[in-house]
Amino acid sequence: MRKIIAMLLAVLFVCGALAACGGNNNANNNSKTDNKGTADTASTADQKPAATGFKAGFIFLHDENSTYDLNFINAAKAACENLGVECIIKTNIPESNECKEAALDLADQGCGMVFADSFGHEDFMIAAAKECPDVQFCHATGTKAHTEGLDNFHNAFASIYEGRYLAGVAAGLKLNQMIEEGKITAEEAKIGYVGAYTYAEVKSGYTSFFLGARSVCPTATMEVQFTGSWYDETLEKEAATTLINNKCVLLSQHADSMGAPTACENAGVPDVSYNGSTVSSCPNTFIISSRIDWTPYMELAIKAAMNGDKIDADWTGTLATKSVALSEINDKAAAPGTAEKIAEVQKGLEDGSIHVFDTATFTVKGETLTSYKADVDTDEAYTPDTEVISDGYFHESEFRSAPYFDLDIDGITLLNTAF
Repeated sequence: MRKIIAMLLAVLFVCGALAACGGNNNANNNSKTDNKGTADTASTADQKPAATGFKAGFIFLHDENSTYDLNFINAAKAACENLGVECIIKTNIPESNECKEAALDLADQGCGMVFADSFGHEDFMIAAAKECPDVQFCHATGTKAHTEGLDNFHNAFASIYEGRYLAGVAAGLKLNQMIEEGKITAEEAKIGYVGAYTYAEVKSGYTSFFLGARSVCPTATMEVQFTGSWYDETLEKEAATTLINNKCVLLSQHADSMGAPTACENAGVPDVSYNGSTVSSCPNTFIISSRIDWTPYMELAIKAAMNGDKIDADWTGTLATKSVALSEINDKAAAPGTAEKIAEVQKGLEDGSIHVFDTATFTVKGETLTSYKADVDTDEAYTPDTEVISDGYFHESEFRSAPYFDLDIDGITLLNTAF
């Protein structure tokens, strides 16, 4: 009898080892877990039951209170529901080894594809991918997939600089309206921008937004205040208040809370938000918002993982793939003719007659650039390695999906640069 029990225990041990990192081999495991974060499955009330038996796992830095993470959460749920896939979500997973633990746990639960949404998750996702070669690991905003050479680790981003440019056009039109109505002079058309860090992703975002505004309001200038955090409502509100006190007459942001929009609504200052409309909370000041719609990529990655198809190491979504999206315009705050002008400019972006980083539209220290090497193949020293200016424009997100535009152009003043 003892021998029989020992044999049964051995079989169970082997089965358990095979299940670990086994992709969708555990498709019938419907357990919920809490790995220093929150896990939800497709069995929750707001989702249809999984139809395929496939599981997709998602790791998010914050939860629904972060506009950034909420945008990803909504996309994950939509993609899984569209494909009949079970959706397991972990929220509030920091940029630490807890991310690797969460990724491995999702793999152990039978997820065939695991996705993480924050830049600092990347190294931990790579470590998990090396331990679980049969699971596909996808990561937003990262920079290393195209040089790591792993068949099961992938980066993705989108040409959101085009969305920010379009949102900037709406901002510039609002500035023109304020000038025409005598509320400000042309020289007072100063934009304030709340940024998280001085990373290329943030610089690319506020520069494209500024260039969009200046394309229709040539006297526009900008001040940027950094917070040193992706999500800190108090710091973001304080940064916005600083900019408003500096006589910035319109604000935008690359930070994840309602801090800046709330400060704008309280002060009656027009605002362009990011990652989704804030019109319900800021009905008098919200103009428009740009965001990446992650649903197309998530569907692509899930389908590929289900079918055993190849996933690009580095994928860039575009206006054409519906990965770059704008919210509805709030006519109460936007200038007349905003929708028509945005449609006109978007057509130009799509047909290539307009380039966001056209070098004829900006200077650096008074000089027009004809050449620039960017750090595309990221190393610890951030060594420039790739020529990114040709045909008269800076080719953003073409050599790598994550932004690498890190120039400080004339017309933009950085109030602090410690982050």
